[in-house]
Amino acid sequence: MTHSIQRRRFLAGSAAAVATSLSGLSSGRAGQSGKSQEFYELRIYRIPTGQKQQIVSRYLQKALLPALNRLEIDRVGAFTQMADKSVPSDHSLFVLIPYPTLVARAQLNSALAADRSYQRAAAEYFGLPKKDPAYKRIQSYLMKAFAGMPVIELPEQTAAKKPRIFELRTYESHNEEKARLKVDMFNSGEIDVMRDVKMAPVFYGEMLVGDNVPCLTYMLSAPDIEVHKAHWKAFIRHPEWQRMKSLAKYKETVSKISKWFLTPTKFSQI
Repeated sequence: MTHSIQRRRFLAGSAAAVATSLSGLSSGRAGQSGKSQEFYELRIYRIPTGQKQQIVSRYLQKALLPALNRLEIDRVGAFTQMADKSVPSDHSLFVLIPYPTLVARAQLNSALAADRSYQRAAAEYFGLPKKDPAYKRIQSYLMKAFAGMPVIELPEQTAAKKPRIFELRTYESHNEEKARLKVDMFNSGEIDVMRDVKMAPVFYGEMLVGDNVPCLTYMLSAPDIEVHKAHWKAFIRHPEWQRMKSLAKYKETVSKISKWFLTPTKFSQI
């Protein structure tokens, strides 16, 4: 075999390897169920007033969600924060968008710009002046689904259009290795325990881009807050959880926990 032939074969093989690598980055690795792992964008629209919240809600309901659905992006969640003494007047809207690939997210802005129906439906939202915008800022976080739960799972109450509440939780870690181990803990049994005690998880995401990495974020659901509290009590008492939390390799994997209790908007698809 001549040197030139060997070189061509080497280059062809290298190109194929690079293409395969890039394909894996965009499409996601197959999870334990055989399904490809989704990517999630969590947006938090920081809104100053109830009136502006209504404008953003109309934009989401009439413009963004229908446009996403036309792009075959479904199961889009939209939520408000449950009022309590600590957040009596928070008008933020939480939006969860699942993408089958990173390419789908990268192409979204161009697709929306070319969608005339979307542009017409978003006219009120885009028409607000600079001195009086619809929101202060949009916080945006990009995540990859866990292998142990590669796609969003809708609660029973969603399909039945029954009342439901959600808890969104973020676990920060003090370094990347501890964050990786916490993800491993979920994939190795913690997700199963949560399922066993009826916590009805919606998604688990490893944070790729955000302002608090390294961390992970996940969402649980229940018919109401009291049932949810009962689920947590069962989880804490579960013998498998008691065993797992005592394992040395999972010690000190979480340095901070943040949580939000949410209710779905009327147009939420979760």
